Amino acid sequence: MAEEKLSAAQRSKIRRLSAPKELAPDEEGGELNIVPFLDIVMNVLMFVLATVSVTFAATIETSPPRAGGAGRAPTTPTLSLTVLIVPDGYSLKARGGNVAPGCNDTGPGIAIPTREGKYDVAALKACATKLKSAAPEFKDEMSVTISANPPIPYQAVVDAMDAMRTNEQGEELFPEVNFGIAR
Repeated sequence: MAEEKLSAAQRSKIRRLSAPKELAPDEEGGELNIVPFLDIVMNVLMFVLATVSVTFAATIETSPPRAGGAGRAPTTPTLSLTVLIVPDGYSLKARGGNVAPGCNDTGPGIAIPTREGKYDVAALKACATKLKSAAPEFKDEMSVTISANPPIPYQAVVDAMDAMRTNEQGEELFPEVNFGIAR
């Protein structure tokens, strides 16, 4: 079979039809470029996610440690309760000195030791209730200072703060929590 040769007119027509032609603006059938739109959506989504996590974060009212002491000495006797959170438990200090183990007297030692490696929050709450009711002049005292050693978990500090705020009956103990610096 012999190959047929195309005429010059046929070759010209094939070239003209196969060449890409410019479309008029009203004839454009191109795709919509959604990349800029997706960029905007992603930015808005990241902003919403960042603000939602901040919105639902719980806050606890506290005071930072004070430099140079507490200022003027009080005119009435105060409890001046300080809770030190150490790896072995809670050590409490009051106006009369260290609170002895068992929270019954003054003396050296850890007032509330850990039980099976966990901090005894219920015993801390009971001890705070007992100390606040020890003298009538302590009933109006609202502040406690909480201090923790560096390796103490943050949750242990939060649990101690919660325990010191109210007693088992829901009455206020020490709602004003101050942070102290461990020395």
